[in-house]
Amino acid sequence: MAQNDNEPRADTDSAASDEFPTDDLEQLRAEVTGLKEKHLRALAEIENTRRRAERDRLDASQYAVTRFARDILAVSDNLQRALAHFPPEARAEAPAAVRAVLEGVEATERQLAATLERHGVRAINTTDAKFDPHLHQAIAEVPADGKPPGSIVDVVQSGYVISDRLLRPAMVTVARGADNSGANDAQAAPPTQQSGS
Repeated sequence: MAQNDNEPRADTDSAASDEFPTDDLEQLRAEVTGLKEKHLRALAEIENTRRRAERDRLDASQYAVTRFARDILAVSDNLQRALAHFPPEARAEAPAAVRAVLEGVEATERQLAATLERHGVRAINTTDAKFDPHLHQAIAEVPADGKPPGSIVDVVQSGYVISDRLLRPAMVTVARGADNSGANDAQAAPPTQQSGS
């Protein structure tokens, strides 16, 4: 009885192989392989879209305050200008009420700077820095006065970054290189080659 059960299965297997010729079987296998590749590409695209959306969400949360921060920097600039126009010697001679107002302006400026920093806005450090066109905007070249050429001499307006992006470049004056006289320039210039000889 066990033989009878096995015999019809052999007939069905041979019938199945007769039903699907080898060419059709290869075509189906190729189609399955193609569908698997399409499926993998679709999964990869979904993963890329998810990563892009996550990066966009992160950027939006980090940089959403960019426009607001730029506007607030003008307030910070005005507070700093107000304090800069009142030198220490004038402050010492000022009445107590004026000194109290100045202390209030200083406290406000410190609190504003701390608030900006808490939200990822930091001042660009220009102390003993070389000019970097990615962070600074040169408004003038001035005599070096003992500083190496290309170094920052004075900061006209502070620059800021938000997280890792430039919010506003620092406006700076830059030390000029050593001046050469016209004769020195002619001697230092390499000879030019004439074409055609």
